[in-house]
Amino acid sequence: MSKDFIVVVDSGLGNVASVRNMIYHIGFEAVVSGEPEVVRKADRIILPGVGSFDTGVSKLKERKLWDILNLKALEEKVPVLGICLGMQLMTLGSEEGKLNGLGWVEAETVKFRFVENDRLVLPHMGWNTLQPVTKKKLFLDFPYEEFVFYFIHSYHVVCRNMEDIAGMTSYGYEFVSSFEHNNIYGVQFHPEKSHKYGMAVLKNFIEKG
Repeated sequence: MSKDFIVVVDSGLGNVASVRNMIYHIGFEAVVSGEPEVVRKADRIILPGVGSFDTGVSKLKERKLWDILNLKALEEKVPVLGICLGMQLMTLGSEEGKLNGLGWVEAETVKFRFVENDRLVLPHMGWNTLQPVTKKKLFLDFPYEEFVFYFIHSYHVVCRNMEDIAGMTSYGYEFVSSFEHNNIYGVQFHPEKSHKYGMAVLKNFIEKG
């Protein structure tokens, strides 16, 4: 069992308890906290989130978490996993808002635009498959033949550097559903809602990230 101090960041956006419970089910322990001094001690950080981009940025700044997260991710190189909005907040910015993102990954967050598939609705919600990129840590030695995860989102990430892409998913067209840049990891899907597949991703992040 990993002895790392794992912190699930509580920014007031998302069901952080579900993430902690999923981590518990796979045999690890995590602390849920929105306190900067707790996050400062973390060996691994999980940043969940749902809702609008600018609200997410504002919440992190209001709770004095913005600078601490930058310190942990960029200077201490602590592994950080962003989930859904948490992944999008790691990009440079979003079409959904006006504020800058954390900018840890050279990427933008854009809204789905369907041309030939007008019947598709937003948000993209429900189960969908992911095509992993070889040798990316989140999907390395995956215990299942399928990569099936639960999504709910209307915006998705576009990576500037192809080498950062860890997984692709199709909804009208192919979009980046996971990225990996050094110690920075992001998943557009919700591992805490993805049953055994989500457990496998969280386990890889904790053990191999």
